[in-house]
Order: sequence, then C-alpha cells, then structure tokens
Amino acid sequence: MNSKYNICVIGLGYVGLPLARLFATKYSVVGFDINEKRIAELKSGNDVTQELNNDFLHEVLLEENPLQKSESNPKGLYCTSLLEDIKNADIYIITVPTPVDKHNRPDLTPLYKSSETVAKVLQKGDIVIYESTVYPGVTEEECVPVLEKVSGLTFNQDFFVGYSPERINPGDKEHTVDKILKVTSGSTPETGKIVDDLYQSVITAGTHLAPSIKVAEASKVIENSQRDLNIAFMNELAKIFSLMDIDTHDVLEAAGTKWNFLKFKPGLVGGHCIGVDPFYLAQKAQEIGYYSELILAARRLNDSMGAFVASQVVKLMIKNDIKVKGSKILNLGITFKENCPDIRNSKAIDVITNLQDYGAEVITYDSWANPEEVKNEYNIHCISQLRDEVKYDAIVLTVSHKEFFTLDLKSFLKENGIIYDVKGLLNKNIVNKRL
Repeated sequence: MNSKYNICVIGLGYVGLPLARLFATKYSVVGFDINEKRIAELKSGNDVTQELNNDFLHEVLLEENPLQKSESNPKGLYCTSLLEDIKNADIYIITVPTPVDKHNRPDLTPLYKSSETVAKVLQKGDIVIYESTVYPGVTEEECVPVLEKVSGLTFNQDFFVGYSPERINPGDKEHTVDKILKVTSGSTPETGKIVDDLYQSVITAGTHLAPSIKVAEASKVIENSQRDLNIAFMNELAKIFSLMDIDTHDVLEAAGTKWNFLKFKPGLVGGHCIGVDPFYLAQKAQEIGYYSELILAARRLNDSMGAFVASQVVKLMIKNDIKVKGSKILNLGITFKENCPDIRNSKAIDVITNLQDYGAEVITYDSWANPEEVKNEYNIHCISQLRDEVKYDAIVLTVSHKEFFTLDLKSFLKENGIIYDVKGLLNKNIVNKRL
C-alpha cells in the first residue's frame, strides 16, 4: 500500500468523521464538509455527534493543510470547507447521506452535489470511492456521468471509481469502523485491488473484495432491508399478541431458547439507514419492471408502529380511568436510537404526534438530543432535565438511553398513571404494558 496517498473524505458526519480519523493515523487526510459550523467545531476538537472521543480527535488534528506541502506530507487530519484545500488529493472518499423525499423516492441530490465538488478538482489518475448506501448501479450510472461532465476527464481512462459501503452503527462504541469487516470494489480489477489494499491498511477486521461495484452496492442495501423485514415480522407479532393479551417479549424469550431462532424484537424503525434503504432497492426493482411486495409491505408495517403504540397507550389510560384529552404524557426519547444524539428520521415523533391527536399534552425528555435541532426538525420542545415536582398521567419509553434506566419512573407518575415500554427493556414489575 502506498503510504504517500493523499486522501480527502467528503462529508464529516456520523460516517465520514470516524473514517477520516482512522485514515489519518496512517495517511495525510483532508476532511471536507460544506457545513462551516461543523468545520469550526471539529477544528476546536469537538465532535457534537459524539461518535469520536474528543481526545482521539485531538490526536490526529492538524492546524495546516498537509496536502499543500511540497515535501513528504505529514499524517493527520485537516478539516475544511474550502474547495481549494482538497485539490491535491488523489483518493476522494464520499460519505454523504442518501435520503428519500416525501414520497419515499430516493433523493440522490447529496451524491450529485458531492460528485460535482470532487469533479471540480479531479485530476488524471485519481480514484473516487463512494460509501453512501445506494441501489445497484448508482455509482457507475448516476455518479460517474457527473464526474465526467464536470471534470472533462474520461472514466476508467483518466480517473477510476470504487465503492465500499459504510457499516457504521451510530452510538456503538464496541463495533467501531476499524472493527467492522469492509466490503470493497473497483471499476477495474486494478482499482479494486488498490481500494481493497487501502482499506485493509486500517481496518483490523479485514476486507472482502467484491467482484463488481454493483455487487458491493447490492450487498449493502440488502443488509438493512433484511433487518427491516425481520423487525416488521416482530411488529406484526406484537399487534397480534396484543389482541390476545399475550406479552410479546415473553413469547420471544421462550422461542429464543432454540439455537437457530433469530432474536429480533419489535420496535420503532427509523434513522437514516433501516428506515430508508429498503426504498432504494424497491425503487430500482420498480424501474426494471418488478414491484416489490415483501419489502414495501415491511416498510408500511414498520411505519405504522407509531400510531399503534399511541393507541395502546390511550387504551391503557382509559382502562385506568384517566381522561386522555388534556392529559400530561412524558415521552422518553426523541433520537432515532439509544445513546446517540442523531434525530434524523426518528419514529418517536410518530408516537408523539399521534398522542397529541388524541388531545394529550406530550412533554419530551431527551438529554442526548439538541433541543434547537429538535425544534427545527420536528417543531416540538424537548427538555433536557426533568423536574421532580411535575407528575404525569402516562410515561412512554420510546428510546432506551442508558440514563432512563436509572430513573425512578414511578416517582414522576400521578397516582393512577401508567408506564408503556416500547423497547421492552424496563423491569416488568414497573410497567403496565410492553410493545
């Protein structure tokens, strides 16, 4: 592996920053992001996503751009929002998000824009690697034409591309980027070998070189689609067993005693991966003449769970003679998953809005979330501290932040108040019902 490679990582979010830091332990790396506030925070050594320990970030941060030095470039990470700072890289790694629009159709705008950015500084011999989750064909059929058009260079002659899907699990401090086996690929056999060697030089878990970019793209999009389908089955079971007055988690505990039973649990399925990626595969299938029944059915079922949870809470309140309209309900959590500040595509908001539709006042508590971001994204007020004197008619655990398990939840309830556990992780003795 050529230790002289100059690497530029485009997009310094939950995926890009940990990757840039990892490469910076062995290479000269410039991290680029259009968010100037984000760049300022990183330059001060602060990662608000909390994916990186700030000490780890400080260890690799550089005050000067290593790519502008004429001699041997120092290893480390320089963060910037200026295009001119990335022009001397020879490997560009794009880690921007791939969302869906309001109709759940893939929105490739971030990929197009980032490809245009790279194309403006692309030079002969450079390699562009995409990590964003896409459907098979996006890299070569959608991104490469942008690179060619803007740069004026010819694909697989003047420049080359690779695809290595991200497998980051936000908030997970055990399965960090270096400890997750990496799938790699390239637009030519030679490029594939370079891309694989590059990642192998920093990924301790190893790599898997796929035979083509499309295979690598497909492998990633089915990872999250598979989880979505399995969780959808658990959610359907939860609905069925609720009607039968059977505790779903008791059933799963019993079934899980068999060695080959897959231990998925019911829950709210949001975030920027599992709640989005299946739509990419379904869209591509539709374009080639196949209507996906199972994938879209799972998506519809999982998207219905917010309304289902709200209805279950309301039924419990009525059963306990609690007037729903005008009631005060405490919702625990607004991030899309536990122990993580990421609020993108959180399905906790579905529970909140449905409870509000029943006439309840819902107060959301989440010490991990940024209240300003929550207000901008969902137009709700999120509190960062609980007041002991305030009592609630109901408490709903929608996100299992570790801090919630140390709370004496019953002390925040009115005399006949109820607790509903969406995650199924609270002590059975204190909850009225679990999803």
